Amino acid sequence: MLNVALFGPPGAGKGTQSEFLVKKYNLFYISTGDLLRKEIASGSAIGEEVKNIIASGGLVSDEIIVQIIEKTITDNPGSNGFLFDGFPRTYVQAYILEGLMLKLNTSLNCLINLELSEEIAIQRLLNRGKSSSRSDDNETVIKNRLKEYKEKTLPVLNFYKERGILYNIDGSKPIEEVQKDIAKIIQQELSKTLINIILFGYPGSGRSTLGRALSEKFDLEYVSTGDILDNEIKNKTEIGIRIVDMLEKGLLKDSKFGQLVPDEFVVPLIEKKLANPDGKKGFIFKGYPRTMVQSYILDGLLLKHSSTITKVFDIKVPTLELINRLIERGKTDKSRAYDLNYESIIKRLEIHEKYTVPVYNRYIKIHGCTEIDGTGTFDEVFNRIAREIEELLSSAR
Repeated sequence: MLNVALFGPPGAGKGTQSEFLVKKYNLFYISTGDLLRKEIASGSAIGEEVKNIIASGGLVSDEIIVQIIEKTITDNPGSNGFLFDGFPRTYVQAYILEGLMLKLNTSLNCLINLELSEEIAIQRLLNRGKSSSRSDDNETVIKNRLKEYKEKTLPVLNFYKERGILYNIDGSKPIEEVQKDIAKIIQQELSKTLINIILFGYPGSGRSTLGRALSEKFDLEYVSTGDILDNEIKNKTEIGIRIVDMLEKGLLKDSKFGQLVPDEFVVPLIEKKLANPDGKKGFIFKGYPRTMVQSYILDGLLLKHSSTITKVFDIKVPTLELINRLIERGKTDKSRAYDLNYESIIKRLEIHEKYTVPVYNRYIKIHGCTEIDGTGTFDEVFNRIAREIEELLSSAR
């Protein structure tokens, strides 16, 4: 997700550059003024409260504003990110936005500040006043607006400068040159962003084969907890030895039905993967997270490494076809322990329903999800997912 704040004094061209950013990078535009007007028009409880506050000449509190912004973000999970225009306006709001971004498992990538001298700003606004007949575009009002902007904005700019995400751009340049400067900054930020994809789907939906093939095509690190744990056992690492010991003692006797190796073993291995992308463009997760607890753990691990989930896919296959696929797989050298008979297959599907479907539903609310028709040949399903990823990459360029 790409989250950008755009700043600039009156006359700097924020409106024009906002349109450019929204269109080029498929961002959802957030202006507190627009959001407040939309909330009032909706007739919601918060909208009525805002209406009454404005009618009485009061200022809408930060508490109300942040609620509306949070609702806007969570209601638009399909966006590539968000463009904040004129928010945060104060030092306090900067802290509020930072906390909100953390809560939503994301962060502000950069604050782009369009710098403009007072002389040029005044001249631009006076010229605009002549063409638009705006009553507020006179020199006295303009100077007051510029003074107020400078006083309120400087602390906010310093806040983000300390965090290393403030970028100043010469806003006096022609529009096209400013756009090029902005694009360079965005591209720089995108290059830092790993692509993190989660493949959901019931056993038999083809996640393993598809995940490996997709990881090769898009230069992603394939992350399968089964493969990771098998590797630990094969290499006789400390964790591998402990897992073998538990197996021999029967402590993981139900693992063939999808019972999990304790998270205390899995989490350090997942974090080790995330800390060493090995030049890859990101990760594609299969079989993890499998529980709600693991989903919270993964969110935290990604955030720790300044990353987040980019895309969630759910491979849809009818239950009867899943069962038939697993029965057929049981006749091959790729057979899993639960492929042995109809009863064990049904039990494995039920465990997935109980533990993993709630995780998928959680991610629908937070990140949105793209459903993929998992029927047909391998190439057909592969191409359906590949097209979605290519579109994702294209919109981020």
